[in-house]
Amino acid sequence: MSDGFRIAIIGSGPAGLSAAARAAELGLSHVLLEKTDHLSDTIYKYQKGKHVMATPSQLVLRSDMDFEAGKREKVLGTWDEQAAGRKVNVKLNAEVKAITGAAGAFVLTTTRGETINAETVILAIGTQGNPNLVRCPVGEGAVVQYQLDDPGEYIDEHIVVIGAGDAGIENALGLAADPEQRNTVSIVNRSAEFSTAKDANIKALLAAEAAGRVTILRETTSSAIDKGWITFDTRDGELKARCDRVIARMGSAPPRGFVEGCCASFEEKDGKKAIAAGTGVQFSSADRVSYPKLSPTFESTVPGIFVIGALAGYPLIKHCMNQGYDVVEFINGNTALKPADEPILEAKFAGLPGRKSVNEWLEFLRSNVGILNGVSPLQMREFMLDSEVRFSRAGEMIFERLETGSSLFAIASGSVLVQVDKDDPSITVPIETGSIFGEVGLISGRRRGATIRAGEDAILVEISRSAALKLQSQVPAAKAAITRISTERQLLQMLGSGLKSEDLQDVLDGAEILTVKAGQPIITEGEEGNDIYVIRSGSMVVEKTVGGKPVFLSYLPAGSYVGEMTLIAGGRRTATVRAAIKSEVIRLQGAAFAKLLDANPRLKQNTQQLMASRQDVNAFIEAKKDSFSGVVDMYSNVANFLVDQGIGEATDVLLIDENLCVGCDNCEKACADSHDGLSRLDREAGRTYAHLHVPTSCRHCEHPHCMADCPPNAIHRGPDGEVFIDETCIGCGNCQRNCPYGVIRMDSVPPKKPSLLSWLFLGLGPGPGEPSKKWSYAHSEPGVEKPKKAIKCDMCAGIEGGPACVRACPTGAAIRVAPEDFLTVARLEREES
Repeated sequence: MSDGFRIAIIGSGPAGLSAAARAAELGLSHVLLEKTDHLSDTIYKYQKGKHVMATPSQLVLRSDMDFEAGKREKVLGTWDEQAAGRKVNVKLNAEVKAITGAAGAFVLTTTRGETINAETVILAIGTQGNPNLVRCPVGEGAVVQYQLDDPGEYIDEHIVVIGAGDAGIENALGLAADPEQRNTVSIVNRSAEFSTAKDANIKALLAAEAAGRVTILRETTSSAIDKGWITFDTRDGELKARCDRVIARMGSAPPRGFVEGCCASFEEKDGKKAIAAGTGVQFSSADRVSYPKLSPTFESTVPGIFVIGALAGYPLIKHCMNQGYDVVEFINGNTALKPADEPILEAKFAGLPGRKSVNEWLEFLRSNVGILNGVSPLQMREFMLDSEVRFSRAGEMIFERLETGSSLFAIASGSVLVQVDKDDPSITVPIETGSIFGEVGLISGRRRGATIRAGEDAILVEISRSAALKLQSQVPAAKAAITRISTERQLLQMLGSGLKSEDLQDVLDGAEILTVKAGQPIITEGEEGNDIYVIRSGSMVVEKTVGGKPVFLSYLPAGSYVGEMTLIAGGRRTATVRAAIKSEVIRLQGAAFAKLLDANPRLKQNTQQLMASRQDVNAFIEAKKDSFSGVVDMYSNVANFLVDQGIGEATDVLLIDENLCVGCDNCEKACADSHDGLSRLDREAGRTYAHLHVPTSCRHCEHPHCMADCPPNAIHRGPDGEVFIDETCIGCGNCQRNCPYGVIRMDSVPPKKPSLLSWLFLGLGPGPGEPSKKWSYAHSEPGVEKPKKAIKCDMCAGIEGGPACVRACPTGAAIRVAPEDFLTVARLEREES
């Protein structure tokens, strides 16, 4: 047994190394235990040549070890040199497997059987040794690895990187950096946005995509990995691609077994050895990715054991190093020391009423706001660096209806009033302390749906979109809370009938959010079941088997619900409902929904009316299956064609009837004349089935692809559902690359044309429509090249009379429709009558 130490530090990453350096500087007896044969294993395992960032830039570094942004090799070299120069007591190849004892007399046991005595213990072990594994089946011979050491080792391979956080992005960029390696690199992101990556990495990845060096698969997950191949679930269905190697960088979770077992008591439970309640290092929740409960001085629930770094929920290097410095100061009795981010947070809280310290404000916000209850005190500090807090007097406007905005608001004290009638400010609904508002902008990107004012003096936290997405990805409890609130409000809005929040609690308790692949059914004709399905995002198509063939009945957009027939009338399912695109649905238990109907006669009546209308469609199809079968088949085929062309996610789409179109191009000319001489429409492009043509024109998707990764946040949804690009566009081209339908172009605005009358009577100007490049060049200011910007259909928002393309069509061939109105077999019934 070795002599005892004042401090034993486990893990020599940035946090542990900084702690050991501070102990050495203060002359405290210490030992730094590292399980490998080198310092800072996490950064050591970074890919060769990786640029290590020093963020956040506004945070002052407080450490005896130097650190600035630079190459991995330089950072490690500096730390090795300084650790030796500062006489840090390092013990390599010393993996700790157990900690027993109590404060002042801890015993650490290594895997080699050595024991070390210490008065205090600092856990700085990080989480990288416990990576999240791929969840899909992996076939024999398939190569899946969870780390990339040297991108230069791989030549002429098809490589898929799963995970689009910082590590995944950096791996993908490293593998695609040298064109002579001839690697084909793809990166898989399960969402449309990069919620956990740094801005610099996101911009570098998008630049690589634009240059054709990396393929980004958004809203995609892997479903199977086999030797030489990988299968994806994309928003548009299944995709199979060549794949020699998968590099999975999907984050990691704390090593709970080891940490919870520190100084724990054990008992027999169900024939197994288990940790006794209230002993060991406790975590904030049972979620796999939760973090230990810690005091403001980093002390865990076991006195004398401190936790810092990534294991404490702080993954950034500067945060970790500051914590390493601070915790040793605390252990040495310097309780007056304030964290390095204290001045930044003090400035944020300066405008709030009452005299509270930063820690008191952080705890006030954490405990009062429901979605923040599961956030650790240390995570709260990082969270507030990316958020704002404000005090609003009673009656003060928070935001107005139709304002743009994607931030989320949380109410820490007081309440706000939602103006539910846009024409009558006196009709309001309160939202109380602890809840949130603004989630519609966060989830869908739509403009604010209502005007909201402070109902009384209120303290509000405004959470930026990036901070909200990061919060949901790192704190499962926060994601669950936001999901429940947004689900409740969606149901209240959709069901109406005078329902209140308390009416829905039983329904919400059993509700389940399901992700549905494109083409996957949520209801199958002929099966049993009475659950109700609410379409949260995406869309569904309804089909019925007639004469052995599936017949398209209707299209259901987000905000619809289905499944009520068997719940009310009994029997088996009468139709199949499948996802038109990758969608999210809320499954409501039939029994709970039946109780809700019984308790609310008005809702029951509305639901019965919906059921009756759907039964009428079924009866119409059955009655016409012989005499009208050809027409039904044709309409069904057309409807399926339109869904395949992306109509399944559209809110407004331009269609052209080729039987009526005479090819005059008036639609394109009118579009150009209404939009600075640049047409947003390509009539001839696009696909045709039978007589129905889908030209290249914006579909105004329910969840627009173009909104993802817009640096100036220049893309918005207007009051009538139109997706438009404002004047802050910087011409980066991200929207053009992200749009799967090719409806966005990058171009510069041409010179102003003479009026139509000047052209008609005097021959001045290029005439109606988009001017030729030759004319634009000849009439541009010499030597001045106008910057390009993104050009797309905006549905002629603000122009009297509506879309110019429709108004200019002399034969009525061009129509703009909402898919839910057009894609229904009920149109046949109306047309026949």
